[in-house]
Amino acid sequence: MAAPERMRTIFLGTSRFAVPSLQEMVDAGYHVVGVVSQPPRPAGRGRKLTPPPVVEAAERLGLPVLTPEMLRDAEAIEQLRALRPDLIVVAAYAQILPRSLLELPRHGCVNVHASLLPRWRGASPMQASILAGDEFTGVSIMLMEPSMDTGPVLAQSVTRIEDSDTTPDLEDRLSRAGAALLTSVLPCYLSGDLRPVPQDAGRATYASIIRKEDGLVDWSLPAGRIWLANRAYRPWPGTHSYWEGRMLRIVSCKPQQEPAGVEPGTVLALSNRGYGVATGNGVLRLEEVALEGGRTMTAHQFLAGHRGFVGSRLGRSS
Repeated sequence: MAAPERMRTIFLGTSRFAVPSLQEMVDAGYHVVGVVSQPPRPAGRGRKLTPPPVVEAAERLGLPVLTPEMLRDAEAIEQLRALRPDLIVVAAYAQILPRSLLELPRHGCVNVHASLLPRWRGASPMQASILAGDEFTGVSIMLMEPSMDTGPVLAQSVTRIEDSDTTPDLEDRLSRAGAALLTSVLPCYLSGDLRPVPQDAGRATYASIIRKEDGLVDWSLPAGRIWLANRAYRPWPGTHSYWEGRMLRIVSCKPQQEPAGVEPGTVLALSNRGYGVATGNGVLRLEEVALEGGRTMTAHQFLAGHRGFVGSRLGRSS
């Protein structure tokens, strides 16, 4: 096996999940000849063009960066071909790679994926694992194929999903676990001492792309299901409802298994001096909320300024 410093490597990544993997590759001595990421996108209230976290990390490390709009473009492929990669490493890049790119490096393309494949193939595996109420999740190091997340697995690392975990919590933990697993596995893979294990396609599940409208709360669902969505959809799209025609963000909440006896969506004063919303099964205790255009408040702070809140109904804007 060639020494890491002679292993010409291209790294593809976009979100903060990918940053620890890039840093580990550099620290391990791999010769990263190029970093490929998404172009800057508008972000924040001012909609200012903002580079992805991987671009910022690559610039700090002094690595050359490419940000093609689409990797399927012939020009982009030729730019990468000119770098003569021996290996391509991918982590949360957010595009399916064309066959022409997958066949470019002699050691193939290795992906860091935030689930225990074949469970939760697709675009949002961390959110999907929380939404499903999974007890465990993890990270998989896999070889890439033209189809989405179907390639054989080189190694996996498992972590428990705690009741307090949100998507950012999992992203932080899995990004570090994936980076450590990546650099521990690569030497064995590159030397031919590690045999990839094919996935069992019959056990595959899929994590769909999350859309803004997914954050709208359906109060007819059980309180536990809404709580899972609240944790999974942080920071985006968040969970929200409407009160008196204005959006009300449910910043944090907890399910309570007690009968409501009223229509789902009705705001209640709870016996333990808290405030909650009746659901299809149980009550969702409100911890923090934010009315459209306002700051985040505790439920008690919000009620102090909105006396008509208890007894009202939350629902759609129309």
